[in-house]
Amino acid sequence: MTGTSVSWPHRPVEVGLVGAGPWARAMHARILAAGPETRLAAVWARRTEAAEQAAAPYGARVAASFDDLLDRCEAVAFAVPPAVQADLAPLAAQRGKALLLEKPLGPDLPAAQRVADAVQDAGVVSQLVLTKRYHPATDAFLKAARDREVTGARACYLHGAFLGGEFATGWRLEHGALLDLGPHLLDLLDSAVGPITGIRCTGDPRRWVELSCEHENGAVSQASLSGSVAVPRTLTRVELFGAEQPLAYDTAEIDHEECWPVLRRTFAAAVRENRPPELGAARGLYLQRLIDQAMRSA
Repeated sequence: MTGTSVSWPHRPVEVGLVGAGPWARAMHARILAAGPETRLAAVWARRTEAAEQAAAPYGARVAASFDDLLDRCEAVAFAVPPAVQADLAPLAAQRGKALLLEKPLGPDLPAAQRVADAVQDAGVVSQLVLTKRYHPATDAFLKAARDREVTGARACYLHGAFLGGEFATGWRLEHGALLDLGPHLLDLLDSAVGPITGIRCTGDPRRWVELSCEHENGAVSQASLSGSVAVPRTLTRVELFGAEQPLAYDTAEIDHEECWPVLRRTFAAAVRENRPPELGAARGLYLQRLIDQAMRSA
């Protein structure tokens, strides 16, 4: 990933933010406004008062409509439910806007396909907010994994946010952990172990899901997902096994604030240099195909 220590040689990328919920306010608006690689140009949300709350601390404009937002920016960041993103992202792509996309791309595979197709047809830059992938510790883990012959792996992503609070939102409660947490963990397993060629799912996505994955190199991995369990902290862990001692990745000790400047700079550099980053809409579609396959197996 692109580092953050080098000064920014370009003008800031003017970004419009779609959404003004808790995640948009706490993360997207704050990080995009911090710069120097980006500037928060405008915010649009279906509730004007929410957009005002997100925009005001950073002197950003409140867009009167989605079209008005597109008129005020060169890139669009989405912090909305997957169905809303899937409806609006293709429209932004058609207007030539670079896209900073949340995962999953859409609520289902056909919606995700429409987003990915729109990005490809328009030839715009897109990038996924797979937050953990922008941390140096994740980079180090994946580089170490490439030098190993992995026989099997096990992983988990567990938290209790669906039990109540700001992130117990409608789409998360409806679709559960597979759609919300699955992209993160499947991306890590696919990157660390090898391309996933088969996947099976058991359990209830709204409570607890177990995934069994077959990889191109013959390795097998297992993953546990839940957003509905009381744990002291969010547990995200991947362990790789083979002839060498196990290699473990655990987010317990990492500071997630370190991810955001790298993510911001990676996106801005891709926009200014007009080159697609590794984690774009095509990667999002790949992960959504795996999720769809898992859902069908259940």
